[in-house]
Amino acid sequence: MDLVYGGGKYGLEAVKWLIKENRSFVVIDLDENCAVQKELHLKDFDGESGFLKGGIKEALDILLSKKPELIFPTAPIHLAAAIIKEFYEMKEWNEEINCILSGLPPKIILSVGRGSVVVSYNRDYTCIENCSAPDVCPVTKIRKPAPMYELVGFAIPDGFVIRSEYLKPGLGAIKGEQITKLIEIVKERDNIAVATACRCHGVITALKK
Repeated sequence: MDLVYGGGKYGLEAVKWLIKENRSFVVIDLDENCAVQKELHLKDFDGESGFLKGGIKEALDILLSKKPELIFPTAPIHLAAAIIKEFYEMKEWNEEINCILSGLPPKIILSVGRGSVVVSYNRDYTCIENCSAPDVCPVTKIRKPAPMYELVGFAIPDGFVIRSEYLKPGLGAIKGEQITKLIEIVKERDNIAVATACRCHGVITALKK
């Protein structure tokens, strides 16, 4: 099965794709009146498919019990970091952020704060709908020097990068096994920098126990 975290605009797009592909899934959102429920009226999650009211704790429970193949992190948080933060009761490692920033080109930095750095090749403009993420950004007209997941990997050489794969233009997902692997790695670590990135955008979060 698959997991959609966030039932807003992008969560709705993910659910429509999952239904079209005839895949079972669970949507997790704190708001029972989110866009997904307003339009699709999913049944309550019964262990197989449906809507589950909840947050990070519920997402972690689903990850460990159901082992979702695909995860759609459509809420405005860094889901992978939030899950390991919950699992290990970690906190932001703010002191590491300056080291991370030194490995990133300033022109891609969108925001910095609370232990995280958000980066984008299209920092100053709005992305087009259903973009296929070509090598030359259709908005800025600038050729990307490397996929963002490679660039953030350079900035956190001792960290862990989760790659978001495009399923269709405008829709991406990460593999659930990547977060499971991350949980195992952090077991032996006192701190870690974790990134989630696609070809164009990314977020890096530094955490410590």
